Amino acid sequence: MDRLLSIEVFVTVVELGSFSAAANVFDITPAMVSRHVTSLEAQLGGTLLARTTRSMKLTELGDNYYKNCKHILGLLNDANAGAEAMTSKPRGNLKVSASLGFGALELAPKIAQYLKLFPEVNIELSLTDRYVDIIEEGFDVAIRIGELKDSSLKARKIANFELIMCASPEYLQEHGTPQTPEELIDHECLEFTSWASNGGWHLIGKTKSNKVPRFIANNGHALRFAALDAIGLILQPKGLLKADLASGQLVEILKAYAPKPRPVYAVYPSEKHLAPKLSSFVDFLSNSFNNQ
Repeated sequence: MDRLLSIEVFVTVVELGSFSAAANVFDITPAMVSRHVTSLEAQLGGTLLARTTRSMKLTELGDNYYKNCKHILGLLNDANAGAEAMTSKPRGNLKVSASLGFGALELAPKIAQYLKLFPEVNIELSLTDRYVDIIEEGFDVAIRIGELKDSSLKARKIANFELIMCASPEYLQEHGTPQTPEELIDHECLEFTSWASNGGWHLIGKTKSNKVPRFIANNGHALRFAALDAIGLILQPKGLLKADLASGQLVEILKAYAPKPRPVYAVYPSEKHLAPKLSSFVDFLSNSFNNQ
């Protein structure tokens, strides 16, 4: 059997804790995973994993062998990354994580443009508002909004994220135009579910109220439709509302009180060599967002 593959399978079994999980990673059967481990044990003349029907545990030999194999695979990955970085043409698979709103609205169109320019790159985009551990979950790059926590990851600023306040002309004609944040307490303010207790309208300085919002949603597009139908005021990303502003269907309000723009970063593992597919993607995003 391919010894390097057997080592990769063994390391995966140890890290995932089961033969079945490792089998899914390599798209083989659990029986084939067992054959890989057994082959290594035969070559080494000892047991790597003490196995029963209910549990699996590294032996002393297995623990030492796992640590050495993990180090060797890391060196091999570095060597492959360095060789790939020396080639000039981006190619291969790129796994990208981003938040739901920014990812669908701002990032997805940029990805489509990038794919046209680099036909040998394939991108898998995963959108979620939870915090993603890009190392543990196997992402090449994550797009994150706001100041970053201390991390061993590298980060590059690619854009600014702006929130703006708007309302339809019909709403303003009926209810008046607020001139200060204090006046927001007298208006219907459409609420975004994911806002923290000190986020959203409170960033503007809106006084807290016991009034129940008429419409709450976890999707910016849903709030946009409500604003267009004069249900209330909306606070959402500029990218979502700019077409409606241009057409006059929405009017920006309280511009002087808008939240300070937040930086948008591309975050990726701290490696010695960036593969062309990753470096070209980050470069493209930075140039594209900053030149629009």
